[in-house]
Amino acid sequence: MTRPTRDRRFVCIVSTVPAALTAFMAPHIRALSEDQAVMLVTSGGPEGLPGLLGPRVTFQSVDIARNASIVGDLRALFTLWRLFRTHRFDVVQSITPKAGLLAMVAGWLAGVPNRIHWFVGQVWATKRGASRWFLKTLDRVVVKAATRLLADSPSQRMFLEAEGVARAGEITVLGDGSVCGVDTTRFSPDPQARYHIREQLGIPAEAVVALFVGRLNKDKGIPELTEAFAQVARVLPMLHLLLVGTDEGHFRPWIREITAEVQPRVHFVDYTYAVETYMAASDIFMLPSHREGFGATVIEAASCEVPAIATRIYGLTDAVSDGVSGVLVPVRDVSALGTALTYLSTHHEVRRRMGRLGRERITQHFSEARLTAALESFYDTLQRGAVHE
Repeated sequence: MTRPTRDRRFVCIVSTVPAALTAFMAPHIRALSEDQAVMLVTSGGPEGLPGLLGPRVTFQSVDIARNASIVGDLRALFTLWRLFRTHRFDVVQSITPKAGLLAMVAGWLAGVPNRIHWFVGQVWATKRGASRWFLKTLDRVVVKAATRLLADSPSQRMFLEAEGVARAGEITVLGDGSVCGVDTTRFSPDPQARYHIREQLGIPAEAVVALFVGRLNKDKGIPELTEAFAQVARVLPMLHLLLVGTDEGHFRPWIREITAEVQPRVHFVDYTYAVETYMAASDIFMLPSHREGFGATVIEAASCEVPAIATRIYGLTDAVSDGVSGVLVPVRDVSALGTALTYLSTHHEVRRRMGRLGRERITQHFSEARLTAALESFYDTLQRGAVHE
């Protein structure tokens, strides 16, 4: 690849997996590439980045494993260092934990002048003992190696400061939080999608659908969600559960066992690029997560006028306005989760009001255009040598 002229920045965006770029960075990549060259670096091949590549957006595959691998991680670190030295990027930006550690250290070793990491949640937040200390230490290394830091929610920034990972004032939150905001045209109420998805899944028009979107694993609160639904569904025959996402924790057999009495009302859908259609088909969005940097799916659902039931943890306390766009419950509390699910399932007007207010909130504070403009402004100030919130 030919190095751009000096009046045009050359940006490298690094992620562990392609999905993080397509889900979080796509609108930013398109906007940034209008006046600068962008290289995307992630594991896998270009087929994982549909619609992102073009004349000003190129791709380089680097095998960055999500799990720890001393040999593999050192190989990836060396590959990134060589890539950065060869192309002499003006900016290297990383998203996801492993990519952040490797890209920031490689960028520091290669002398990249602007090294930006975007925190989108901490793996160690739910851990204890030595593993928590070790993973937190790695985040401190990221902080030391980076020149600028971003976080996708004010409460996550406060958490990182309180935990001593970063000093006060080191982390910037763009706008009111989230990474890319919401495309409010794509994520909007859609009666046709509601009809077609329900017909496809065999869900009656009058049913109340509780939706989860994300990886099926323990940290997303899948055990609590399953148990709460099983309890509530036994007494509310109109309640259905729709789980959309990859079964990362191999939970499907267990979910079927726990919900055996109401099994016809539990529906599974694998990962999809048309997640907005399932949100439009639903009535309640559920995210009883143990840890979240922000909770992008919550605001996407809110933009579809679907209120949320979520846990009161950092990140989600910014995504959900308790009592306005949804209900917050204590983490790992099956009883509270069931109570909230029962309440919203049986109060149609409350759901409608929360849905309407939720979309208004998203339009005002979390639109895609607002977040992309904030990131472009952030990049522009890099040339002036200072970044202001």
